[in-house]
Amino acid sequence: MGYVEDLREKIGHQPLILVGVAVLIRNSNGQLLMTQKPSGDWSLPGGLMELGESAEETGRREVREETGLRLGSLALYDVISGRDQYRKLANGDEFYGVTILLDAGDIGDVQAEADGCEAITLRYFALDKLPSRMNPRIREAIQGQIGR
Repeated sequence: MGYVEDLREKIGHQPLILVGVAVLIRNSNGQLLMTQKPSGDWSLPGGLMELGESAEETGRREVREETGLRLGSLALYDVISGRDQYRKLANGDEFYGVTILLDAGDIGDVQAEADGCEAITLRYFALDKLPSRMNPRIREAIQGQIGR
């Protein structure tokens, strides 16, 4: 069982602050790698931080799990947080998300493969043609800051 599941056993559905990491990975054409979740939503590769992990370790672990890619250095890109990151899930769990965006830069044309569980499909998207079914705050951060 993971950190969040252990907490939920103790506190039930009460709101938590959950820290996640999402990683921007670009190919040689400048397109951004996105993962499609079983829900049909698209996101950057990433996931929740476990106890004792740094943001960089979380990003590398999640990318490796979802895509098979092994990343080198990562740079801080942005942090998304605030009241509008509140979520209440269908099971009643409530949380405020803090998402740390890390930038892996251009990885060239390395092949990645979806794990079939957390990521059912991987696809590169042009920055001006990101999928509609994704977190709007992440879209704003990406489109507002790429090329800065």
